[in-house]
Amino acid sequence: MSRKPLLLLLGVVVLGGLWFAFRPERLFVDRTVSETFPATEAATAAEPVMLASGMFHTNAHETKGSASIYRLGDGSLTLRLTGFETSNGPDVRVYLVAADDVNDDETVTKNGFVEVGALKGNVGDQNYVIPAGTDLDRYRSVTIWCRRFGVNFGTAPLL
Repeated sequence: MSRKPLLLLLGVVVLGGLWFAFRPERLFVDRTVSETFPATEAATAAEPVMLASGMFHTNAHETKGSASIYRLGDGSLTLRLTGFETSNGPDVRVYLVAADDVNDDETVTKNGFVEVGALKGNVGDQNYVIPAGTDLDRYRSVTIWCRRFGVNFGTAPLL
């Protein structure tokens, strides 16, 4: 094989790898989610109870909306993001962080977190099941985290 086709093939592989790592199309494409609040079964008398809530503030990427934690009639916990907007990106996750607020990346990794799921969409209302046994006295903020690059998009301190 001559040198020119080999360099071309190598260039295509490198560009493909860079595209996969950075996913530049996500800078321009929003993924909108519109989930309704989890329904309460008629058999349970207890209505959902809001345990904590807070507004998102921007860290690395503009992030806005609210985060609320509810105890449902069956005793399970749900995190609800409402009026939510942030940047899209690769491998973005929703974390509960063991801190009153998060303004940097180090607080997330240093203080510890519980992952509640992959971000369903960068725009819209969405629900996440909080793992059973999560100590809400310890995990006091919700962070939108890009796992691939270790970046905190935005945080909602919970009150």
